[in-house]
Amino acid sequence: MTSTRALKVADRIKEIVAEALESRVKDPRLGFITLTDVRVTGDLQQASIFYTVLGDEAARSATAIALNSARGMLRTEVGRTLGLRITPSLEFFQDGLQESATAMNDLLFEVARKDAELAKAREGAKPAGDADPYKHTEE
Repeated sequence: MTSTRALKVADRIKEIVAEALESRVKDPRLGFITLTDVRVTGDLQQASIFYTVLGDEAARSATAIALNSARGMLRTEVGRTLGLRITPSLEFFQDGLQESATAMNDLLFEVARKDAELAKAREGAKPAGDADPYKHTEE
């Protein structure tokens, strides 16, 4: 279970890194990036930063290279702003959120298509056997 202090530090790191990426990092390889989550270990020594990038695979790989090259400057900014005894090391991970959302949308589209096919096949269908399949005592 993550402590409330670690959660607060993670939120603050997300704000600091997002602001630094917007204002201080001038790398042209950096694409349209969104920070989705930050997770900090309980001892506050490591921070995992999850991000998504709008664009194709080339934009994603270029952004990953740009983030890794700016990692030292971002860590310095985090340490200076937070004022912790030990500045957490930063690691960047590409979040699979876009791929998961796309796959989920494709699955939902497929389900809707199959439901429409089933409804179309059901339109003129009649039940197999008698209209009243139950036995009655009068017979």
